[in-house]
Amino acid sequence: MKILLAVDGSEHSARVARHVVKMAQGCPAYEILLLNVQAPIDAPEVLGHMPAREVEAMQETRGGDAMGSARSILDAAGVSYVPEVALGPVPETISRRAAEAKADAIVIGTQGASALRSALMGSVTTEVLRLAGCPVTVVK
Repeated sequence: MKILLAVDGSEHSARVARHVVKMAQGCPAYEILLLNVQAPIDAPEVLGHMPAREVEAMQETRGGDAMGSARSILDAAGVSYVPEVALGPVPETISRRAAEAKADAIVIGTQGASALRSALMGSVTTEVLRLAGCPVTVVK
């Protein structure tokens, strides 16, 4: 089973990682793609003063940092994984990487956004549910 584990560095990400550890321990053949997606930076004050390569390197560093707690949890449990930082619109990139990796499932957390906030702003989790071509497990 190939699992795309999407994390953002929050406490919710740690819960999602612990859930994936339980899934992996119950499945003799698994592959885990640990993914953090960094949204594009469109701030003129950043883009006007930093070369694109530096902005991308900064985002990759932030993505690596965001995977820290999930990596620690997976490492402590002896669960192997492949880490990846991707750049792009978050829900679309998660769904696209799942398809490209031929993931059997996406496991993602929710931050418990209120219905009003979700209706006004949308949420990454809701969009991934809508866009994904494979099953999505949402961990509270």
